[in-house]
Amino acid sequence: MTDARSPDETFRAIADPTRRAILDALAGGERSVTELCAMFDVTQSAISQHLRVLRDAGLVAPRREGRSRLYHVEAAPLRAVYDWAAHYERCWCRSSGREEPR
Repeated sequence: MTDARSPDETFRAIADPTRRAILDALAGGERSVTELCAMFDVTQSAISQHLRVLRDAGLVAPRREGRSRLYHVEAAPLRAVYDWAAHYERCWCRSSGREEPR
């Protein structure tokens, strides 16, 4: 099954700093909603809403374990962000005095 999600969904999802922080937390391993709530000064409802946006963009996925869901990162959609940002690498290199990439 192919994923027909738009790269725009990925950009919209990571535009929020809390969602980026959730991705950073999940990059270290699976976490439950309860664990994520303990890491952030927001309600469980807010964490669930952020996870829904990330899930809809294909950036996280849940795995059932008993009565809880453990979320993990699905990094493939971030490739569009990487590819877009890489286009500007020459600008970073020029402004920092480093050699341009090949």
